[in-house]
Amino acid sequence: MRLPWQTFLDRVQERGDYDTPHEAERAARVVLALLGAHLVGDVRAALAARLPETFAVILLNPLQAAEPLSPERFVRATAAWIEGATERTAAWDVSAVLSVTADAAGEELTAQTLLQLPPGYDLLFGRPHLSP
Repeated sequence: MRLPWQTFLDRVQERGDYDTPHEAERAARVVLALLGAHLVGDVRAALAARLPETFAVILLNPLQAAEPLSPERFVRATAAWIEGATERTAAWDVSAVLSVTADAAGEELTAQTLLQLPPGYDLLFGRPHLSP
């Protein structure tokens, strides 16, 4: 079941402790675009089906990654795309967005998603118990 736009954004705003919905949306757009570049096939499609439509489109139409990014490089890439972000604030952004995404996906789909990512992403998703 697709998570409604406002519900998703409210949860990201709460977890990220953002002052405005705009900040939460900006973080979600960047993080999901980067995540989409690392996922393929049925897993990416299934995850997109759980997200609000706008974010699903972002996840499904990313720029392709030349190589999988380690969790640390994923955070650095996020920082590079968000104006004024540092690696520390980007780590916060990534965790806020990916933990809400994991909630929307459920445990089974999150576990399948983690199988497509380099080791260590389980912590970014807030799911250390799903580490492969």
